[in-house]
Amino acid sequence: MTKAIFPVFLLIIILLILASLSSLFYVVKQQSVVIIERFGKFTTIANSGFHFKLPFGIDRIAARVQLRLLQNDMNVETKTQDNVFVQMTVATQYRVNEQNVTDAYYKLMNPGEQIKSYIEDALRSSVPKLTLDELFEKKDEIALEVQRQVAEEMSTYGYIIVKTLITKVEPDAEVKQSMNEINAAQRKRVAAQELANADKIKIVTAAEADAEKDRLHGVGIAEQRKAIVDGLALSIKEMKETGVDISEDQIMSILLTNQYLDTLNQFANNGNSSVFLPSQPDGIEDIRTQILTALKAKG
Repeated sequence: MTKAIFPVFLLIIILLILASLSSLFYVVKQQSVVIIERFGKFTTIANSGFHFKLPFGIDRIAARVQLRLLQNDMNVETKTQDNVFVQMTVATQYRVNEQNVTDAYYKLMNPGEQIKSYIEDALRSSVPKLTLDELFEKKDEIALEVQRQVAEEMSTYGYIIVKTLITKVEPDAEVKQSMNEINAAQRKRVAAQELANADKIKIVTAAEADAEKDRLHGVGIAEQRKAIVDGLALSIKEMKETGVDISEDQIMSILLTNQYLDTLNQFANNGNSSVFLPSQPDGIEDIRTQILTALKAKG
């Protein structure tokens, strides 16, 4: 009987020894620290690595504290100076101060909720001083001011506020709809103005093109008339060289007749189907005589 009990007793002793040995050592992971208490009182902080502690509950691991960056996202409702209710989405990044881990563990149970309370208080004291338009324009400045205030408060608890961002500002539904309507109206006005400018440019371009066309047409007519006059001058010169005597009145008559025919041609090219001519055969001669008389009177 005694022989049968001894192995069991020995096994229990070995297990107790192994258990006590396992409680002597512990490992701390990277980017974390361990708070060690002895008889319920804070003793030391163990950094990452392999460590030894007293067994049988003399030393115990009170907490494993993460040193990595944490993020807290929250929604805050408040009102602007012009009585518009807004929902603001705020993101805050924070971490435990490695130099003040004991305060972070012993002074504050829920840091995320505490940070949220400070941010709500800071926003509800600053946003009511601004109109909705100012809030949209200055939200980054507000975020920096909130970060400064919250960082100052949380430093007493062993926490560092790394970054605070206001990621979204959402007015209530009615105000948002009104803003959308205003933006749509502004876009329509801009589009109408751009269309009017385009039409104006089109009209100006067309007018310039017409003016250039008329100018070139005038140049062409002038060159054409010059060529006719040059041809007539050459013909008259040749006639004189052959002994034909021709007076100035006759030369002027030839020129006027040529101009008259040119004018009739222009009427036809411009789409005029009806041209009124003198009823008498000598009507054209009368016109010529009147023009010559007028030119001589001016001379």
